[in-house]
Amino acid sequence: MLKNPRVIGVKNSSMPAQDIQMWHDEGAFVFNGPDEQLFSGLAAGAGGGIGGTYGAMPELYLKVFELYQAGDMVKGREVQNECCRIIYKMCSATGNMYAVIKETLRRMGGPDVGGVRAPLAPLTESDYPIVDECVDMIRKAIAKYC
Repeated sequence: MLKNPRVIGVKNSSMPAQDIQMWHDEGAFVFNGPDEQLFSGLAAGAGGGIGGTYGAMPELYLKVFELYQAGDMVKGREVQNECCRIIYKMCSATGNMYAVIKETLRRMGGPDVGGVRAPLAPLTESDYPIVDECVDMIRKAIAKYC
């Protein structure tokens, strides 16, 4: 792939962080894919990240990146772990995680972009308390870290 002069980088979405190092050694600019491992992906050589949950809590991911660049491994890991806890809560819904993200964004003052399309599962009534928890967790984490 890197033989193509139009390709300069890759988004690595595999869970093993060492794959980032492999791509980096091949000369690629690497974006970390799994949101749950942005901090470790940066440590493995990623220059940034592309993630599905970044839009729901951009302040927290920017803080992870900032702390990594500042060399504050303890605090960076702490913020990353808080992001992971929020992701785990998002994934606990019956509806698809992206349905949770869209409703979370709306409740946090973002645009109403509607729900997810098939085949993704929409939110159910029992998911709305989970969305409330996600919004609360995000707001508390932003207040604590940002």
